[in-house]
Amino acid sequence: MLWNTELIEKYNLSGPRYTSYPTAPQFSTEISKIALIEKMLTPSSKPLSLYFHIPFCAHLCYYCACNKIVTKQYDKGREYIELLEEELRLRSLMIQNDRPVTQLHFGGGTPTFLSCESIKTLFNTIHQYFNLLDDDSGDYSIEVDPREINLEKLTCLRKLGFNRLSLGIQDFDERVQKAIHRSQSVNLVSELLEQARDLGFRSINFDLIYGLPFQSVESFERTLDIVIEMSPDRLSIFNYAHLPERFPSQKRILDTSLPNASTKLAMLKRISERLSEAGYIHIGMDHFAKKSDSLTIAQKNKELKRNFQGYTTHDETDLIAFGTSAISNFNNTYTQNHVNLEMYQKAIENGQLPIVKGYISTEEDLVRQFVIMSLICHFELNLEELKLKFNVSFDSYFAKEIVELHKLEKDNIVKLDHNKLQVTDTGRLLIRCVCMIFDQYLNNGIRYSKVI
Repeated sequence: MLWNTELIEKYNLSGPRYTSYPTAPQFSTEISKIALIEKMLTPSSKPLSLYFHIPFCAHLCYYCACNKIVTKQYDKGREYIELLEEELRLRSLMIQNDRPVTQLHFGGGTPTFLSCESIKTLFNTIHQYFNLLDDDSGDYSIEVDPREINLEKLTCLRKLGFNRLSLGIQDFDERVQKAIHRSQSVNLVSELLEQARDLGFRSINFDLIYGLPFQSVESFERTLDIVIEMSPDRLSIFNYAHLPERFPSQKRILDTSLPNASTKLAMLKRISERLSEAGYIHIGMDHFAKKSDSLTIAQKNKELKRNFQGYTTHDETDLIAFGTSAISNFNNTYTQNHVNLEMYQKAIENGQLPIVKGYISTEEDLVRQFVIMSLICHFELNLEELKLKFNVSFDSYFAKEIVELHKLEKDNIVKLDHNKLQVTDTGRLLIRCVCMIFDQYLNNGIRYSKVI
């Protein structure tokens, strides 16, 4: 990955993160729920990826843009588990129960808001309706707030079968932590990390954010020193998008406290340099992983994929998602549950799947999805593979897009020949801009975060 400040400033536009194509703004409430369910009923032998959205948080983090409910009433977790159990039963009626669950993820919110007993209850129900792997070969992960977990709960998670953790760190600087209302000490995280490794968790990810209030290149460098010393297997380092008009909690962050654009670029440059020096590979966009990590190996073998949980090694799976706002992806179809907890609960109590909107991909969507996902995962597109898979000629099918690609080619962001579209080392940081050329829905009035 080569750094070119002039090009980054020129192409630092706003655009989607492409965890799907089409992206979520294209999902419609007008589509027939029956049509979506019929797609779910189509027989399949694919393995399953299960996602569970736990919306509760005991603390309000001011930067957060997730679908969440802030409460100290932990009983709400038990009530929510009952709703998830019923959704599990309803969805299991439509899916063959012998399909192995190769990937499982608990996200939020704060999944560790739930008590050990609640998590055990939910796991028992998942076991009842779906084919969980018992040999620790699957990727079973959970997002963790270090302030909402102890050794007992960590041990409980490992015994149930979780083998991957994603820790929300954001920054170790105390002034930054105070400004975003998320204080957690280095010792707290270090002790948690040691306990997790002793229990046999095979992969640990850190989430960091640059662009938060009072951050500087120097302050974030100190955070990187600590992180590199702790040596997580993966890192997700996100650019903070300040959108207080969309996310009310961000109104508590003063605009004047935020680093300016040039400082954020300098921070990102230093992040890339430090992690490269420490032996991490830039997987793409915001993700870094050790050379020995399965993400790095999958990318090297052209097996890396991307879904709503980010980059993944699991390709041929149907994603079935549970809980408020959760998005499923199966049989070239997307469905999203109600975002509002009351609406979600009402649907479940009426014996209905809590689907509020969805999308059934067209043939053109699938062609463009293949192009975008190839580029965002592997930084290249094999034109012959595209032709064999969809019987389309790249030159004729994407004639308009080629005009735009030639502009990027002049800036050494991509290289295009008769066999391959290749993203250069200079263009890797601008991969979202390359993907945006192939997005036919882009001009839809949606406000996205900056690509850098």
